[in-house]
Amino acid sequence: MNKVVIIGRLTKDPELKFTPGAGTAVTTFTLAVDRRFSKDGTREADFIPVVVWGKQAESTANYMSKGKLIGVSGRIQTRNYEGKDGIRRYVTEVVADEVQFLEWGNKQPGESQNEGFKSNPSSGFDSGSYGDDITPVDDGEIPF
Repeated sequence: MNKVVIIGRLTKDPELKFTPGAGTAVTTFTLAVDRRFSKDGTREADFIPVVVWGKQAESTANYMSKGKLIGVSGRIQTRNYEGKDGIRRYVTEVVADEVQFLEWGNKQPGESQNEGFKSNPSSGFDSGSYGDDITPVDDGEIPF
């Protein structure tokens, strides 16, 4: 069984590309995933490369940016290739089956050609960017 579930923050904006010929969308990014334990109490993280294909790739590139929290489930894949210098390179990465956007917010102007959802920093919700059928919930009183 090869199943991975990770939650982490984007180390930089996701990179969207399209395959030659078919034009399938592929997005690559790296997640900084906190380690559960550290020897001396300092925070440590692993930096895990992730690949996403198809519509999820486009959504991830359009709505996520550096520092945002993302959950990914998928599988670990290893591959190798020969670099331009003739040296064999080995890559281990997570190929995502599912991507969850755990933190939303708009990108800063000039950061990308596509802007994310608008949010009000004080409430975390901007009713102007959603339909009338969505009601904001104040979770300030929830004990968990």
